[in-house]
Amino acid sequence: MVALSERMSLSTMQTIRRAPKTTFDPLFRWASVASALLVLLVLAGILGSMVYGGWPAFREFGFGFITSSVWSVGKGEFGAWVAIAGTLTSALIALVIGVPISIGIAIFLTQLCPPWLKRPVSTTVELLAAVPSIIYGMWGLFVFAPLFARYVQVPVSSLVEGMPILGTILYARVPSGVGLLTAGIILAIMIIPFIASITRDILDQIPTILRESAYGIGCTTWEVVRHVLLPQAGVSIIGAVMLGLGRALGETMAVTFVIGNANRLSLSLFDPSSTIASRIANEFNEASDLHFNALLALGCILFLVTFAVLVLARLLIARVRNR
Repeated sequence: MVALSERMSLSTMQTIRRAPKTTFDPLFRWASVASALLVLLVLAGILGSMVYGGWPAFREFGFGFITSSVWSVGKGEFGAWVAIAGTLTSALIALVIGVPISIGIAIFLTQLCPPWLKRPVSTTVELLAAVPSIIYGMWGLFVFAPLFARYVQVPVSSLVEGMPILGTILYARVPSGVGLLTAGIILAIMIIPFIASITRDILDQIPTILRESAYGIGCTTWEVVRHVLLPQAGVSIIGAVMLGLGRALGETMAVTFVIGNANRLSLSLFDPSSTIASRIANEFNEASDLHFNALLALGCILFLVTFAVLVLARLLIARVRNR
């Protein structure tokens, strides 16, 4: 049997050697190039269609389309600043809440979790990533928002009313439970599984000898995590965070349910607002003429904001690698 297997392997190798390389290699090369070019063409097509559709709005309002907070369909006046501010603020809230929790989950699973608990927790985190966004939105509107209004917005508003700074940031005019902070919390819950799963896999790939060496010289678990694991995984963690940020910036249905969808520019995190994605989702079916062009211009702005985030991520990663 061994001799037969060796003869078959030798025969297979000889067949591969006799195969005409000049036929398959160029085909493989061109197929790979075509795959890469297809992605670029699709990206250019999407951007081109958004710019073409939104150009009448940019031409009509100029740079004021970005800086104006007026959005009146009846008057034909459109400004994107409220939606832009809501998008960036809700995404920032999601990062502030979600990133520490995600890194904590990853550290627990790789360093502190007992073996019998590791698989259930890991499976639960991965299942959270598979939950559709509309389910998060419905849960946020019908379950989380009433509880948030009763146990957070009403007591906090009563406590900070009249205070110079906190009274502006944390006061709810109408404590309904929906608003910027609610949207940020829902987004944080949605991005936690992605960041936590990627960070966990990254920490698992760090050579065990580094951890054992650190423990061997007397380092505590905190010192191992702080001075060994996080510096080694820093670049990849930044990439995971930026992936979560991209998800938060473009999320539509969950935010539409819980942000309030009001064209209101307020400093209070409890007040309703809107994002670019939620405004497009709410008004796209009824839009026409200049209103339709304004919504496409909003989509173009969201595309450029996401692209700027990716560029920033590349710069941060390059800076960390050069240290």
